Amino acid sequence: MNAIKMGMIIDYAGGFDETVELLLAYEDAGLQMAAIPEAYSFDAVSQIGYLAAKSDRLELMSAILQVYSRTPSLNAMTAAGLDYVSGGRFTLGLGASGPQVVEGFHGVKYDAPLGRTREVVEICRQVWRREPVEHRGKHYTVPLTKEDGGSGLGKPLKIINRPVRNEIPISIAALGEKNVALVAEIAQGWQPLFFHPHKAQEAWGAALAEGMAKRDPALGELDIQLQVNFHFGEPGPEAIAKVRNQLALYIGGMGARDKNFYNQLACRYGYEDEAKNIQDLYLAGKKTEAAEAIPADLIDAVTLMGDEEAIRRQVAEFHAAGVRTFLLNPLAEEPGDRVEHVRRLAAVMA
Repeated sequence: MNAIKMGMIIDYAGGFDETVELLLAYEDAGLQMAAIPEAYSFDAVSQIGYLAAKSDRLELMSAILQVYSRTPSLNAMTAAGLDYVSGGRFTLGLGASGPQVVEGFHGVKYDAPLGRTREVVEICRQVWRREPVEHRGKHYTVPLTKEDGGSGLGKPLKIINRPVRNEIPISIAALGEKNVALVAEIAQGWQPLFFHPHKAQEAWGAALAEGMAKRDPALGELDIQLQVNFHFGEPGPEAIAKVRNQLALYIGGMGARDKNFYNQLACRYGYEDEAKNIQDLYLAGKKTEAAEAIPADLIDAVTLMGDEEAIRRQVAEFHAAGVRTFLLNPLAEEPGDRVEHVRRLAAVMA
């Protein structure tokens, strides 16, 4: 079977300094990729550039840059620049985020996430091929003409520098069925969250099949790049609490009641009653009770935690469901323990 690549997601809420300090140790332990999220935290781009300078072999990825706050050409320039400073080690992770961040933090209207994502990808690939950028879509017009409200002075331009690669890999975060179908059609990678290996076909099978039917074979196999909480050995109460709190936050409070993509995903997994209860508790301010209401079997399914036998079983289950890259979120308290856990996982996966 194809091997699973071992990467790490670096938490935007903390841990960057400790991870960078141990970066070479992580590489030696078997880590192959580092991914930086953004949300409404420090920007991911500066941190990825720093990691590029501090590492020699690690692949680097944004997880994610959302499509609304940067123009398509700026996303393309940024990806080309990060690919340049890393010597061809960058993957552009894109996503739509959600209206609370896009409208609440950036003040940009959240509309047409699928259409915008498709057009951003098209423009990025045009830029990387060093073609003069010309795009007239429903959501983006480049160059902006006088008829479209511009000055009339814009003209098609191609990127000045020659990119290291004219086909930088693109990975897209998606949960909804239409979004996942789009990812399967146009992207090299897919970043799902809370991926349930036994329910994935039920939740996304039809969408993946729809997208794959339109997929250019040149894109290769879809690389499922899974963010997953990780602990080698039986996790203690604090580690379990972190997972419970995260699931409660996302299922219960990530978005408005009728616009919570993670709650909808839990329902597609068959946890309709539990998802409603968790959301009701969380939105009522009862966050502890919401965390306690997370089903134990859901925690086991969407994490990578336990002794060597359990880890081996979980790795096999994720692989059988199509996962080809782990983006680990190590839960061990001590930085040195996290490195050792990565080393032990690499031995199991060898």
